[in-house]
Amino acid sequence: MARLNWGAAGRSGLVALMLGAAALGPMGLGAPVQAQTAGPVIPGFAQAVAEAAAADPALSAFYAARDYAPIWTDGAATARRAAFFAALDQAGAHGLPVARYGAAALRARFASIETERERGLLEADVSLAYLAWARDISSGALEPQKIDSGIVRDIIRPEPQDLLNNLVAAPVPAHYLRGLAPQTPQYANLMRARLHLAEQIAQGGWGAPVPAKRLGPGDSGPAVVALRDRLMKMGYLGRSISGSYDGALQKAVQSYQYDLGMKADGVAGEATLAEINTAPEERLKSVLVALERQRWLNGRDLGARHIWVNIADFTARIIDDGKMSFESVTVVGQNRSDRRTPEFSDVMELMVINPSWSVPRSITVKEYLPMMKRNPGAAGHIQLIDSRGRTVSRDAVDFAAYNARNFPFAMRQPPSRGNALGLVKFLFPNKHHIYLHDTPSKSLFQRDVRAYSHGCIRVGRPFDLAYALLARQVDDPEAYFQSILRTGAETSVPLEQPVPVHLVYYTAYPNAQGRIEYRHDVYGRDARLYAALETAGVALAPLTN
Repeated sequence: MARLNWGAAGRSGLVALMLGAAALGPMGLGAPVQAQTAGPVIPGFAQAVAEAAAADPALSAFYAARDYAPIWTDGAATARRAAFFAALDQAGAHGLPVARYGAAALRARFASIETERERGLLEADVSLAYLAWARDISSGALEPQKIDSGIVRDIIRPEPQDLLNNLVAAPVPAHYLRGLAPQTPQYANLMRARLHLAEQIAQGGWGAPVPAKRLGPGDSGPAVVALRDRLMKMGYLGRSISGSYDGALQKAVQSYQYDLGMKADGVAGEATLAEINTAPEERLKSVLVALERQRWLNGRDLGARHIWVNIADFTARIIDDGKMSFESVTVVGQNRSDRRTPEFSDVMELMVINPSWSVPRSITVKEYLPMMKRNPGAAGHIQLIDSRGRTVSRDAVDFAAYNARNFPFAMRQPPSRGNALGLVKFLFPNKHHIYLHDTPSKSLFQRDVRAYSHGCIRVGRPFDLAYALLARQVDDPEAYFQSILRTGAETSVPLEQPVPVHLVYYTAYPNAQGRIEYRHDVYGRDARLYAALETAGVALAPLTN
């Protein structure tokens, strides 16, 4: 097609066609328009839209279904166009990869269109930018399993044609666009934290690190002053001129320790000072990753009652109608490639009281078989089971004849107080073989970092968890549970109301008061995710485009 030579007058005529002869306003995007309906589609325009949209089947089908009528580049599109570019201006505040959407280049093209073909190409490119932004803000900018194999969450991605059709049908486009982001209080609190941290970084951060290994009540000197000043800037201490470790400073340290999930003794020991000395830039990275994680859950009904297991926090909670009704410390998988607890959502269907433990094949051949080769009586509390389910005597087995590939037996530990699963387990059947359970090893719950299991989640208060779950289906859940427990027999108890379970991993998450609590990146997952966000174009500094 020959290029049209519009000249200045021609460009004015084309702009008038696009915008209904209205004034352009800033960047040609936000001015009111006279025309409120799309004009006739010019063949050169339609052909250009079809060509540019061809690479995206959903976009191509969308425009074909509407005979290539524009949604961005005519007089009826002013409000929609202005709302979208305003949303792009806030993409950085959401921790999204701003450069991915090319807002500046799109704006420049609106101001320099000379032909209908250029208008058609721009029309399609704005739609492509919109689909990229809408997908990212509603369900995340990353494909997490490509970054960390332990993130096996099913992400609900919006259908492109739904995004386009719903936007076109929206009476107030700005309202529709704002509604694409997660609408949870947690997301709003993380957004506020992102803004606050960025402002503090711009103002110089929280000051110099505290030059000490331990500070406590009665101490004084420059290190105490540095601690005081840093906690003031972090919002944990009101204005103070005290140079000593007084009651107010001790209370501030306690509050900080509580928010970090540490022993809140008010003494700034080495671990506490290491956290206090963490730069705001590092905290902001955690918040940006948490925003992305919130987007992965967007569109999913968590359940009015659900179980929330934060792997990085070593806790399991029951959430009823947005409020925590049960909480327990947990032990999660070790930080080893084959033992890290994965992230996913499922539904808890039953509990097993007096469970037996069917030893996973990997543990059988990697841990127990080498032991039994050295000593056939090793791990004698665990039974050998043949392919027919029969118990086999150790004396009848030549363990030296087998290896990890050909060992023909399974292993099973019968119900007992010493069983590896304790006295109750909670099942949400999944291909990862992950569940919640009791444990006879109670001492590990006293540690700050509790990553010691083979992947399943050990619960510090398993009986109380059982009572809370059974309370919905029996009058006296404790008596009911204990009556089954006393039999010693393995008994499955279905949950009449199955409960969604969400295994998540947040190193930054708002508490009930909206204040952000931070945790260690025990598996290094958030570091990998932030690196991927940074590669995609997410930046710490800018809040807007």
